[in-house]
Amino acid sequence: MMSVSKFAFLSLALLAVAPAQQAPRIVIDYPEEGSIFPPDFAPPTFLWRDSQADTTAWEFEIAFSDGAPAIHRIARGERMSIGEIDPRCVAESNELPKLTPEQAAAHTWKPDASTWSAIKQRSAGHPATVTITGSGGARGQVRISTSTDPVGAPIFYRDVPLMPSELEKGVIKPIIPSAVPLVGWRLRNVAESSSRLVMEGLPTCANCHSFSKDGKTMGMDVDGPQNDKGMYTIASVAPRMSIRSEDVFTWNDFPDKPPGHRTIGFMAQLSPDGRYAVTTVNEDVFVANFKDYRFLQVFYPTRGILAWYDRSTKRIRALPGADNPSFVQTNGFWSPDGKYLVFARAVARDAYPEGRKMAQYAGDPLEPPIQYDLYRIPFNGGKGGRPKAIAGASKNRMSNAFPKVSPDNRWIVFVESRNGQLMRPDGQLFIVPSGGGQARRMRCNTARMNSWHSFSPNGRWLVFSSKSRSPYTQMFLTHIDEEGNDSPAILIENSTAANRAVNIPEFVNIPADGLEHIDVPAAEFYRLFDRAVSLAEKGRFAESIEEWTKALAISPDDAKAQNNIGRAYAGTGDFDQAIVHWQRAIEINPRNWEAHNNLGVALAQKGKLDEAIRHLRQVLEANPDYAADVHGNLGRMLALKGKSDAAIAEWRQAIELRPNYAEAYNDLGTELSRKGRTDEALAAWQRATEVNPGFAAAHFNLGNALDARGRGKPALAEWRSGLAVDPNHVPTLRRAAWLLATDRDASLRNGAEAVALAERAVRLTADQDASVLDGLAAAYAEAGRFADAVETGNRAQRLAAEQGKRDLSAEIKARVGLYEEKVAYREGRN
Repeated sequence: MMSVSKFAFLSLALLAVAPAQQAPRIVIDYPEEGSIFPPDFAPPTFLWRDSQADTTAWEFEIAFSDGAPAIHRIARGERMSIGEIDPRCVAESNELPKLTPEQAAAHTWKPDASTWSAIKQRSAGHPATVTITGSGGARGQVRISTSTDPVGAPIFYRDVPLMPSELEKGVIKPIIPSAVPLVGWRLRNVAESSSRLVMEGLPTCANCHSFSKDGKTMGMDVDGPQNDKGMYTIASVAPRMSIRSEDVFTWNDFPDKPPGHRTIGFMAQLSPDGRYAVTTVNEDVFVANFKDYRFLQVFYPTRGILAWYDRSTKRIRALPGADNPSFVQTNGFWSPDGKYLVFARAVARDAYPEGRKMAQYAGDPLEPPIQYDLYRIPFNGGKGGRPKAIAGASKNRMSNAFPKVSPDNRWIVFVESRNGQLMRPDGQLFIVPSGGGQARRMRCNTARMNSWHSFSPNGRWLVFSSKSRSPYTQMFLTHIDEEGNDSPAILIENSTAANRAVNIPEFVNIPADGLEHIDVPAAEFYRLFDRAVSLAEKGRFAESIEEWTKALAISPDDAKAQNNIGRAYAGTGDFDQAIVHWQRAIEINPRNWEAHNNLGVALAQKGKLDEAIRHLRQVLEANPDYAADVHGNLGRMLALKGKSDAAIAEWRQAIELRPNYAEAYNDLGTELSRKGRTDEALAAWQRATEVNPGFAAAHFNLGNALDARGRGKPALAEWRSGLAVDPNHVPTLRRAAWLLATDRDASLRNGAEAVALAERAVRLTADQDASVLDGLAAAYAEAGRFADAVETGNRAQRLAAEQGKRDLSAEIKARVGLYEEKVAYREGRN
């Protein structure tokens, strides 16, 4: 029989080897340990997971280090929800947001306003310990505190639907065109629980924005008329502000732009005093748009230089020291005093290397490899200087980009990734002393994409975007102390609908109610601008004038619109009104060289050749960029004055400056032909059709020259080419129909085609051109329609007589005699 002592010993032994039962546990997911909240911050939503699935209520204890009584609250722990959905942004190309398994398991509690106010007040500068207790002894703890530094300013940001578009090589267009009006701009005061929509419904894209140090001026990229993606607005900030066309300029006015290049003005930044803007021009940009809405685009420049715009002079200039075409220089950001810029630089390369496959997703190794280093350069009133690499943010085998300098000028925060810049899945925020030094990975970094950051005006808070909680980008805050130490990220909740993304958050140094609405009359102006241009391109000048008039009612001081309505009036033949508008365009902008050039041409049309020539020579001296056009116009005016050799010299200069100047080749050929220099004329016209196969007038002239040499077949080919471009060019219709109807070479004749061309010419001239009717009569005869030939020939003969063209009337009468004998007319050849 076992003794009691032995039984007790056995029991103790069994207890010693049995596994210890784990106590139930609560994991607090948010806020993280050590989180710091601003004193002016709305109540956050606490998130936790409890291993005890049957718990229905939890006790919150918030204990304070000063020994004051703790705050106790009971939370029902509602499950985490997705949030509001914007039905306009639901598409086949995206998905509704979903909770992760951890989020689906989470419980929530948001303190009421009075409780949160008490927590903030009693945790100011001292950590408070938040303990969550559930059933069965489950517990979790986290320490948080409240800073004595307020945020002190609202955040302006872009609110974007994620509705991917198809790839268009080199074009940044991440969303489908129909979604563009859904893009909004919001202002968020972090003390409030929601944001204010200040702008929406623009028909075109507007993108990167920045503000002056005092918050009184805003700069923003906008897409302008005629697909000008290089436009930029600088406007005054007010509670109800307006962006007018007068507030907009285009980086495409950069004078040192390569021929034919269209710049987008990549990521412009306004200077602290609001006088200057800096951007990347002459850029080559790698762009990949993906169908995956989570990371629907990649873009970064692979070539480009920094250029700056001066609001006072309205001029754009390159920044010496950051204008080396052997590098790409981008992401320029101003120091708080405006004395220097920090920018990203890398060795230039092709955006689309030959033979390289396109990337299929963000971070794909097929992306063109590029790693930027950060540099610092003096601005020096636009004179620039020598760039200096920033230690800790350069030559680290990573890509360092998107630098932001703190308001106290002590720190630079930048994005580090393996390749490219911005919105990278692996993007991490780093901080480095502004003079260079040891860079530190910031504590606030989340698990997925950290980017688009901005300092608060007092320099103590940094806002940034992340996809850590959802593929629909959200907005976060971190506190940064004087030594550059930061805190875990805190979420700015309800920044937008759950199926929309926060983009480009930027602090603005204004009161919370300092921006309530942005009106954009420029958008309607640009819509009218594009419509007026389209109508003019179709030759509908009267309708174009109506649209220009509406546009000018919105923005009467827009020099380009004044210039263009002048061109429309010229298209109607009303050169008096055209001159009025060109003079007004020059009055608004004395450097509108196109208006100067147009005015010179109009003066010539009015017979004021000497005044026109003097005017154009002044333009030529003032702006060599317009030299080719001016030389071309001077050639035409000198030819009208009978100064043939001088005209030829002007056209040759124009061609030397612009080798593909088809109009100059055509005019040169005409003048050479007048002087009997037919071989040179023929070569000039041939060159005109080579550089511009769509130039109908040049095909006509070349065809005439070939026909004069007895080369009917190539002449006919040229005329047909011209008619393919302009089927209503009456001189070509007449000459081609005549050859097809009358040439002695039977292989060239074609009665049916001759009749079709001649009938079209008659319709276009309303039966009022005797030579055109003569050609139709000859075509009818060639087609065997002699009765029609006689009737039409008689009409042509009478019309010629009525118009005093006796020789032509006699020639037609003789041809009608042939038709009466049922004989077609044959043209003799030399």
